[in-house]
Amino acid sequence: MKIVRAKGPEIFDIELEKDLLAKNRRLARENRKRLDQLRIVSIDVMGSVGSGKTSLIKGILRKLAMGEAAAVIAGDLTTTIDAERIEQEGARVIQVNTGKECHLDAHLVGQAIDKMKLVGVKVLFIENVGNLICPGEFPLGAHRRIVVVSVTEGPYTLMKHPYIFREADVIVLNKIDMAKAMKVSPTQMEKDAQKVNPHALFIRANALTGTGIARVIEALGLKR
Repeated sequence: MKIVRAKGPEIFDIELEKDLLAKNRRLARENRKRLDQLRIVSIDVMGSVGSGKTSLIKGILRKLAMGEAAAVIAGDLTTTIDAERIEQEGARVIQVNTGKECHLDAHLVGQAIDKMKLVGVKVLFIENVGNLICPGEFPLGAHRRIVVVSVTEGPYTLMKHPYIFREADVIVLNKIDMAKAMKVSPTQMEKDAQKVNPHALFIRANALTGTGIARVIEALGLKR
C-alpha cells in the first residue's frame, strides 16, 4: 500500500507553532501555580464529541456530593448546554466558548480562573472541547488528564488517535453496555491502550448508570 505522509509545515509555520506552544506551556505553569496555592486539584477531561465527558463529570460530582466545593470550567464552541447540565449537580460552573477554536488553551483557562469564585473549592474539572487531536498538545495546568472514549466511536480509535491518549493519566472506555451491539471488544481496546500508553489506568464505564465511576474517582485520587 502506498502512503503519502505529511512532511510538515514551512519553516515560518514551524516557528509560529513553537512560539505558540511555548507560550501555552508557560501560561499552563502559571495556572498550576495558582491552583496549587489555592490547594485545588484540577482535572483536564478530554475526548471527542459525544464520548460522554459531561456525563462522566456529572457522575463523579453526584458520587462525591461535594456541592460548591467542586467547580467546572466547561469548554464548547458556542453553546452552554453542557454547563447547564453540570449545574444540576450543584457545582460552580463557568462556560468558556472558544468560537472556531477546537480546544481550550492555558490562556482561556487562566481567564476562567480569574472570573471564578474559587474560595472553598477542592477540585476543579476542566471539560475540554470535543476533539481527539488538538487538546493533547495544549496543557492547561491541570494536575491530571483523563481521556474519555466511547465504544460508539469504533474499535480502532486508540490506535488511530494515539497522541492524545499518550498524554492521559486515565483512559475511560465509556458506554460499555453498547460494546456488543457496536461489535467492539473492550478487551482489545484495553490492549490497544496498553500499547499506546502503558502507564495510564484503563477503566470500563457507563457514565449514565454509574458503572466504573467509583474506580475513576479512586484513579484520580479524589475524595470529598
